[in-house]
Amino acid sequence: MKAVRSLVRLGRQRSRGGSGDEEEKILKDADHNDHPIRGDMSRPPSACSTISDNETTCSLSTNVKAKRYKSETVNSTPAELKAQDFQVCITIIEARQLAGLNMDPVVCVQVGDQKKYTSVKESTNCPYYNEYFVFDFHMAPAMLFDKIITLTVLQSRNILRSNKVLGSFKLDVATVWSQPEHQFYHKWALLTDPDDITGGPKGYLKCDICVVGKGDAIKAPLRNDKDEDDIEGADPEGNLLLPDGVPAERQRAKFIVRVYRADGLPKINSSLMANVKKAFTGDSRDYVDPYVQVSFAGLSGRTSVKKNTACPTWNEQIIFTEMFPPLCQRVKIQVRDNDAVNDTVVGTHFLDLTTVSNDGDKGYLPTFGPAYVFLYGSTRDGAVMDEHASLNAGLGEGIAYRGRILLSVRCQISDQLDVAPSEVAVENILSIQESNYGKSEEFLLFVSVLEATMIEKRVSDKPVSFELSIGNAGNSLDGCSTTRPSSDEESDGDSGPESVIAETSMWQSTTPPAKPMTNDKVYYFLPFWDDKPCLYVRSFFQDHRRRLYNSNVINAIAAKLEEGLSEVLSLLEEEDGSPERRLKEVMEELMTGCGHYLSLARAYTSNASGARTKLDKERMRLCQKEIDHLGSSARHTKALVTRHSLRERYKTAHSYLVKLRGLIEDPQHSLPDVFLWMISGGKRVAYQRLPARCLLYSPVDEERGKHCGVTQTVFLKLPGRKSSGPGGWSIQAKLNVYMWLGLMKHKKNLVPGIPKGYELSYEIRNIERSLTLPPVSLHYTQKQTFQLRAHMYQARSLIASDNSGLSDPFARVIIGEHCRITQVIDETLSPTWDEMLVLDDILVYGTKEEIKEEPPMVVIEIFDQDNVGKSEFIGRTLARPHVKLREELYERPHLEWHDLFRGTDHAGELLATFELLQFQDGEEGGDVVPVPQAKEHHGGDAGPILPVPRGIRPTLAKYRLEVLFWGLRDLKRIHLLTVDRPRVDVEVAGHIIQSAVLISARKNPNFTNPVKYIDLELPEQELYCPPITIRVVDCRSFGRFTLVGTHIISSLHRYMWTPVTKRDREATLRNSLAQQLQLGMEDNGVPNNTNSLVPNNVHGGHVGIPGGGGGGRVIYRKETERSPLLQKDTIITIDYVGGSGAVSKLVAVTKKEKSEANKRRKQSLDFEEEDEENRDWWTKYFASLEAVALQQQEDRNARERGDNAEGEQNQHQDGQKGDQNQDRKKHNTFKATSTAAKLAARLSPKTQRRKHKANIAVVKVIPGELETEFGGFREWLHTFELYRGKKTGDELEDEGRVVGKFKGSLKLYRWPLPKDIDDTTITGGDPQYGFFQGLPSNDPIHVLVRVYVVRACDLHPMDLNGKADPYIVVQLGGKKVSDKENYISKQLNPVFGKCFEVEATFPQDSMLTVQVLDWDLVGSDDMIGETKLDLENRFYSRHRATCGLANRYETRSGYNQWRDPMKPTQILARLCKEGRLDGPHYGPGKVRIASKTFTVQSDDEHDPNRGRFLVSEEQLALAVLHRWEEVPRVGARLVPEHIETRPIYNPDKPGIEQGKVEMWVDMFPMDMPLPGPPLDVTPRKPKSYELRIVIWNTDDVVLEDDAFFTGEKMSDIYVKGWLKGPEDTQCTDIHYRSLTGEGNFNWRFVFPFEYLVAEEKIVISRKESLFSWDETECKIPARLELQVWDADHFSADDFLGAITLDLNRFPRGAKNSKMCTLNMLKTDGTVPMVNIFKQRRVKGWWPFYIKKENEEMELTGKVEAEIHLLTKDEAEKIPAGLGRSEPDPLEKPNRPDASFMWFLNPLKSIRYIIWHNYKWAIIKLLVFFALTIFFVLFFYSVPGFTVKKILGA
Repeated sequence: MKAVRSLVRLGRQRSRGGSGDEEEKILKDADHNDHPIRGDMSRPPSACSTISDNETTCSLSTNVKAKRYKSETVNSTPAELKAQDFQVCITIIEARQLAGLNMDPVVCVQVGDQKKYTSVKESTNCPYYNEYFVFDFHMAPAMLFDKIITLTVLQSRNILRSNKVLGSFKLDVATVWSQPEHQFYHKWALLTDPDDITGGPKGYLKCDICVVGKGDAIKAPLRNDKDEDDIEGADPEGNLLLPDGVPAERQRAKFIVRVYRADGLPKINSSLMANVKKAFTGDSRDYVDPYVQVSFAGLSGRTSVKKNTACPTWNEQIIFTEMFPPLCQRVKIQVRDNDAVNDTVVGTHFLDLTTVSNDGDKGYLPTFGPAYVFLYGSTRDGAVMDEHASLNAGLGEGIAYRGRILLSVRCQISDQLDVAPSEVAVENILSIQESNYGKSEEFLLFVSVLEATMIEKRVSDKPVSFELSIGNAGNSLDGCSTTRPSSDEESDGDSGPESVIAETSMWQSTTPPAKPMTNDKVYYFLPFWDDKPCLYVRSFFQDHRRRLYNSNVINAIAAKLEEGLSEVLSLLEEEDGSPERRLKEVMEELMTGCGHYLSLARAYTSNASGARTKLDKERMRLCQKEIDHLGSSARHTKALVTRHSLRERYKTAHSYLVKLRGLIEDPQHSLPDVFLWMISGGKRVAYQRLPARCLLYSPVDEERGKHCGVTQTVFLKLPGRKSSGPGGWSIQAKLNVYMWLGLMKHKKNLVPGIPKGYELSYEIRNIERSLTLPPVSLHYTQKQTFQLRAHMYQARSLIASDNSGLSDPFARVIIGEHCRITQVIDETLSPTWDEMLVLDDILVYGTKEEIKEEPPMVVIEIFDQDNVGKSEFIGRTLARPHVKLREELYERPHLEWHDLFRGTDHAGELLATFELLQFQDGEEGGDVVPVPQAKEHHGGDAGPILPVPRGIRPTLAKYRLEVLFWGLRDLKRIHLLTVDRPRVDVEVAGHIIQSAVLISARKNPNFTNPVKYIDLELPEQELYCPPITIRVVDCRSFGRFTLVGTHIISSLHRYMWTPVTKRDREATLRNSLAQQLQLGMEDNGVPNNTNSLVPNNVHGGHVGIPGGGGGGRVIYRKETERSPLLQKDTIITIDYVGGSGAVSKLVAVTKKEKSEANKRRKQSLDFEEEDEENRDWWTKYFASLEAVALQQQEDRNARERGDNAEGEQNQHQDGQKGDQNQDRKKHNTFKATSTAAKLAARLSPKTQRRKHKANIAVVKVIPGELETEFGGFREWLHTFELYRGKKTGDELEDEGRVVGKFKGSLKLYRWPLPKDIDDTTITGGDPQYGFFQGLPSNDPIHVLVRVYVVRACDLHPMDLNGKADPYIVVQLGGKKVSDKENYISKQLNPVFGKCFEVEATFPQDSMLTVQVLDWDLVGSDDMIGETKLDLENRFYSRHRATCGLANRYETRSGYNQWRDPMKPTQILARLCKEGRLDGPHYGPGKVRIASKTFTVQSDDEHDPNRGRFLVSEEQLALAVLHRWEEVPRVGARLVPEHIETRPIYNPDKPGIEQGKVEMWVDMFPMDMPLPGPPLDVTPRKPKSYELRIVIWNTDDVVLEDDAFFTGEKMSDIYVKGWLKGPEDTQCTDIHYRSLTGEGNFNWRFVFPFEYLVAEEKIVISRKESLFSWDETECKIPARLELQVWDADHFSADDFLGAITLDLNRFPRGAKNSKMCTLNMLKTDGTVPMVNIFKQRRVKGWWPFYIKKENEEMELTGKVEAEIHLLTKDEAEKIPAGLGRSEPDPLEKPNRPDASFMWFLNPLKSIRYIIWHNYKWAIIKLLVFFALTIFFVLFFYSVPGFTVKKILGA
C-alpha cells in the first residue's frame, strides 16, 4: 500500500512553486515535464476530472537568480489521458491446495472485459499449467489502471452444466503498475470464494503478472529452470501476491458509500432537437432524471432515479463487500441522466481509497465526508452533439462546473459470519443535518483584468468579453438553475450557490464587450487603456477553508524545498560549487518550515470548532505526525551531509519532497475551481481553470494561496480535445489579472495588493462597510514609458518544420500590445540571429517601484517561415526583463538560456536577454550601452538589423574541432533516387568541415580520408557554445546537391576534452595522499595496502580507471589509489580445478599435506557424479544460471547486511568521520561478508545438490544487451541518426524521419594545448599529433560471423490458441539464413540451440538482424519480433567484443574448449603491441606489463600449497586479460565469454517488448587463422527412462461402504497412479470387501517417460487435438501421483486419498505400516528425502491423505510400494510386464477368501457372506423348520394313525 500511496496523483504535482524561475509558474498547464509519463505515471488521482491541472498556470513575480530558464507550455493533454500501447502479461504457473478432492481445474484469466482460459487439468488439486497470456490495450493509462485483473479457478464440467467457481482473486492494473518494475514475479495469489465468506482460503495460484508500456523492458529475474519454489511443499504463504505492507491475512469488509443529495446539475438539451422531441413526445421536462452509479472492484451499484430535477435528494447507501485491504483502490462515482434510449453521464468523480485511509501504526480505515464533491465536465448548454462529452466521464480536464453531490464513504471490517456475499446492496438511510459538517459562509471572488493581449485573430471580428465563475455563481450564459430548493433543504442553513436567483447585486461576472484592436494584424488586444475592468462574484459555500489553508502551508514548504534542491542540483553539476553547504541550508529551511507548520496546526487544533468530518481530524493528525517526522529526518540528514555522501543525501532530501507532495491535496473538496472564460459573439471560445486554493485569502501569510492578492499572467486555452495537438499550440489570449478570493467580511483585504497608481473610487474608500460592493473598474492615473531591448543571440535544437528536416526560423518578441520580429535564417535548426530588437514607447501602468518589482513579462515565439501559407509555430518561452529606472545606474545583463515548448514537447532553447529601460527626459542613453551600428537592412520597412552589443555578446577563444569521418549507413532513397555519392558537412558557428565525397556508397560506405580538423573561435563559456550540425548531402550530376538528412548536437559537453596537465596530476596525488594519511590515522594504524583478491571469473569493473565500466561485483582498490608512491604487485588468482594445462609443476609437498589434499579430493569426488565426458555445453549453461541465481541471493543478503550496518552506524556517529568509516567499512568488510555468505550457502540444504557442480566452468549470463554493459561500444565510434521531414509530435511518424546513420566522432578542445600536458588519447597516443591517431583502418574487411541462439522466453502469442510456432531467421547485409523447417510447435519459451554461420564484409554488412517468426500452415508467416546488433562497433571496440574470453584456458576438446583462434598469450602480446606497451614479460607465477606486475596466487585460502604452483603462461596471460582494465593508459575491460538476453520488438508495436532471445555472436576476421568448428549447442534430447512401481499392499484405508446384507463397514480398494497426466493412468485390480482397510495387490505399473536431467522436467510430445498439424512438446515437473479409490458398481467410484511424490525429492518410505504417518510429509528439513534418479530403487510405506475444509491433512490410508527407475536400455534388458503379466510376473496376492465380487460368485457369496455371518441363525432356522415339519406331520398323521390302531388295521 505504501508503494501505491507514494505514486504521484495525476495533474496534482506541484511545480517549483516558490522558485526564482518566473516562467516555471507561467505557461504551465500541469507538471508533466517534471514527471515523465513512463517513470512516474501512476494511478490517476482521486479526482481525475475534478482537480484542476492548472495550479501553475499563473505567475508570481520574484527575483530571478537562475542563469538557465525553464518554461512549460500553455496547452497540454496530461500524459495519463493520451491513448498509448500497453500489454498486460500474465503467466499462470500452477495451483496448489485447491479446496476439494479429485477435480478438473481450469483457470480463467480476465482483464477488463477480455477473458482467456488455460487448458483443463484432470483429476488433480495441484495442477501445473505454465501458460502465458498477453492482453493488448491501446488506451489512456487513466482508463487502463481502473481495469480489474481477475484470476478465477473453475471446476471444469461437461457441456450441459456450467463450470463451478472454486476460488478467485482480484486486483486492479494500477496495483501491478505501482510495483517495482511494474510486475509481480512468481507470487502466489490466495484464492477465496466470494460467496463463501467463512470458508477461508480455497487454494493458491502461482503466477507472474506484469504491465508493459512503450519503452519498458520486462526485467524478469534470471530464469533458472530448476526453480526452488517448484519443490512440493514450498510455502506459498511466505510469497503471496500482495503489494508491500498488505498483510497476508485479509479480512472481509463492507465499503459503504452514502449518497445524500446533489444540486446545481445542468439542464438537459435546450437545443432545436430537444424542442422537436418535446413536440412529438410531449416530454416537457427541463431538467435531468438523475441517479448515481458507484463502481468499485469490478462491481457497481446505483441509487434510485429522481425525475426532472436539478437538486435531487436520494438518502441511499450502496454497500460493497470486498477483502480488506482491497487491491482495487479507486471508487468511481458517476451522476447519470436516466433516458429511455441511452443514459448520459452528467459528471464523474474518482475517489482513491489510499488518499482517505492510512495503513500506519496510528492509521485509519477509509473514511470520507459527509462532504460535497464538485463535478466538472463539458459546458452546461446541453447541445445534442456535445463534442466534450468525454470530459463528463473523467477523461480530461473538465472545462465547466456541472454540479455537486453530497456523499460519504466508510469501511467496516466485519467479524461476524452473517456477511452478505460479494454483491452490491442498496438501502435507504436517514437524511443528515448538513450544518453539522460545515457552516455556510458568503465568499467573494474579485478579479481585476489589467491587460488582455495576444488575442487570436479569428475571434477579433466580434466584441470580446471575459466571464468569471465559481461553481454556478457568475455563469451568465448557461449556469443558473432558478428553482429554489424545498423548504426542508433550506432549513439546513446552506442554500448552495445553485439556490440563489441571479441578481445583479450578487455578481458582476462579465467585462463589458469590446472590439479587439491591433498594431500589427498578428495579435489583437482589448483597449482598456486607463480603465481596468473589475469582476466579482458573491456566493455561499460551506466554510472549509481550514482544509485549503493546511494544503497551502504544506505546499509552501514543498515549493521552498524544491527550489532549494534544484539549486543544489545545479551546484552539483558545476565543478566549483559548494553544494553541501547549500544542502545543509535547505535542510535547515525544511526544519524551520516543519516547525512553523506544527505550531500553526497545534494552535488550530486547540481552538478547533466542531464542524469537521472524521477524515478532517485523522488527516490533520496524519499531517502533523508526518511533518514532525520529516523535520527530525531533515535534522538527521543535515548532520550527515558530507562531500562524499552528497548525492545519497540529495536523494534522501528528494524523497522528503515526494512525501510532502503526497500530503498537499485534501481529498475532500472545499470550494469549486474558478473558471475564466473568453466569450466572443455569445460563444465560449477559450478558458483557464484555477484552483480556489491558490486564490484563497487568509490573515496568516503562510496559509494564503500563492496567487492571492498578486498580479499574475494567465494564458487562455481551447476547451477539451482542441487544446491537444497543433490546435492547442497557439495562445488564445494572454491576460494580466489580479485575483482575490475570501469571505465577504474580509473583503477590505483585497485592496492592498492591487497594483498602485489608480484613483481611489468611492467603493474602494468604503470597502470596509458591509453593504459596499467592490468597484466595477479601476481608473489608473500613473503610467510609465519604457524602451524594450531584446538581445536575440541564438537558438538551438529547434523542432524541424520543413520536409527537408530543417526549419527557416524567425522569432517574434511580444510585450503588451507591441510585437517585433527578427530576420529569417534559412535551413537551420540552430539559428544565430545576433540581433537586437528595440521596441519603443512601451506603456506600463502603475508606480515605478512596483514595475521594478514585477515587470511585464516578455513572450518570445519562434516560427518557421513558409513561402506558401501561414508560418508554422515551433515553440514559445517567457522571459522576465531587467528593469532600469530613470534614476538608477545601468548594469549590463548576461545572456541566458530559455527552454522553448510546443504543447508539452520540448522545442529547443533560446539564448537571449531582455532590458526594459527608462530614459531621462531629453537624454539619449546616459550610461546605457549605445545602440550599435546596423549590420544590414531588411528589405522593406522593418528597419536596420542591429547586432547584439559588445558587452553582452559572449567572448570568444580559439578551439580546434577534430572530426572522424568513418562512414555512412542505411541511407534511404531521397526523391525516389538512391544516395550514391554522399558527403558529410560538419558545421559549427558558421565554420564547415567537409568530408571527401564517397565514390559509391553501395560498394564502400566508408570514407577514405577519415580524420580532418579545423581551428575556429567559439565562446569561452561552454554554456554559450553553439550546437554542431552534421549534414549529409548527395552530390548528384550537373553540380546538383540534395540534402539527405541532418543531426544536431546541441550540447557540446560530451565532445569537449580538457587535457590533464602535470600540475593537475600532482595536485590530485597530494590530495589523495593527504586523505590516505587521514584514513590511516583513523584506522588506528592498521595498514590497508594489500590489493584484495578477485576470482578471475568475475570481471570486476573499476571506478576511476579509464575505460573500465561497472559490471563486476567485487569492490577492490588498486594499490596505486591508496598509496600512489609505492608500486606493489597486483595479485591475481587462478581457478585450478579441472583446468588442463594450468599447473606445470608442483613444488615438494609434505606427506601430511598430501593426505589432507587427498581427503579433500575424495570428498569432492563423492559429489562428483557427472563425468567429464557426460558434460556438454548445456552443463555449463545451467551451472551459469545457478551461479547467477546464487550471486543474486548473495548480493541481496550483502545489501541487507550493509543496510543494517549503515543504519547502526548512523545511530552512533554523524558528521564526516562517520561517513569515512562507512566508506572504509564497505571496502574492508567485503571479504568477511562474502565469506559469511559462502558459509551460509554451503550450509543451506538447497546447495547440497549443487556442490558437485562447483568445478564446472561457467559463462557470464547478462540479463540485458551486451551494449549496456560496455557503454554501447562507443569509446571512439559514435552513431548519429540523420533526420529528415517534419517533426509532428506523433511518435510513429517521428520514428520514420530517420533516413540513415553517420558513423564517426568529434573532439573539441582549446588550441594550442598546454605545454606540460600529461594526458593521452583513447589509443594511448600523444594528443599533439591529433586525437584520432592510431585507430584501426576502415577498409572493407571479410569476417566470419557465428550467431548462437540459445532460446527465447515469453514470446508474444501469435495463434488463436494463445501459442506460437517460432523459428529463427538471421539476416546480415544481403544474406539471409532461415531455419523455417525446424520450427518449434506451440511454444512461447522455445529452446533453439542453433548456430548460424554467415560470411560478411564490413562495413557493407554490419547490421545483424535476428528475427523470431511464427510459422503458419496457411498464409505468410508473422514476425513475432526482431533485434538488431551493430557488429561493426563491436568489431572495432577496445573491449574486444569479437570473441568472449573464457574464464579458463582448456586445450582439449570438450564442453569448455577454447574458441578463439588466438591463444591468450598471443592476444596479450597483440594488445601490448597495439598499446605500445613494454611486455608481456613472464616470470615464475608472475607477469609484467610496462610498470605493472601481476602475481598469481591460489584461490583457496586454506590450501597449504598456496603460492607454490607454477602456472602455464597461457593461464597467466588469461588471468591478466581478465584484469586488463587495470593496465595504465590503454586498459579497458575485455568482453568475457557471455550469453546476452536481448529484448525483441515488432515494428508494428514500437517500443513494446515481444519477448527475449538469449544469444551471443562470435566474429573472426578471415585474414587471420580461422577458428575451429562451431560449438555444439544443440538442445539436449530428453533421456528415456522407465519407472516401475509395484503396489504390494495397502493398510488402514478408510472404509467407505456399508455391506449390503450385513451393514458392516468395508471398501472395495484399488490404487490408481500416473506420471505424465490423468490420460496416462494405470490402475490395480480391485481388492473387494476389505473390512480392515488392508488390501493386497502385487501389481506393477510401468511408466515409460522422457526426462531432461538438467531441468528436472518430464518432456511430453503429443498432438493437442484431433486437428493439430504436429505434435507439441511440453515440460512438466516429474511428479508421481498415487491415489486410492473405493470401487462402486452402480455409481461413481469414491475417492479416498492421494499422495504426490516429486521424483527428485520425496520422503523416504517407512519400514512398516505402523511407522508410516503424516509426519513423513513435513517440509521443514527433518524428514530424510530421496531422489529416485540417484537411488534408483526404493521400497517402503507412504501415507495417503485428503485435505479437510480447514486445510488440515487427514490420513486416509497407507500404501506399500516399490519404486524402481531404469533407463530405456536397462528396461529392454530386464523386461517386466504390466500388472502380474509376463515377463517377470508377480505372484498372485494372498487375499482373504472373503475378497470377491458377490454377484459373480454366488456359491462363495453364500459361503462367505450368508453362511459366515448367519451360520447360527441358519442352523436355528433349520432346526426350527425340522421341528415344525416334524410336529406338523406328527399332528397330521396322529389321528389317522390312532384310528388305524383303534380299528386294528
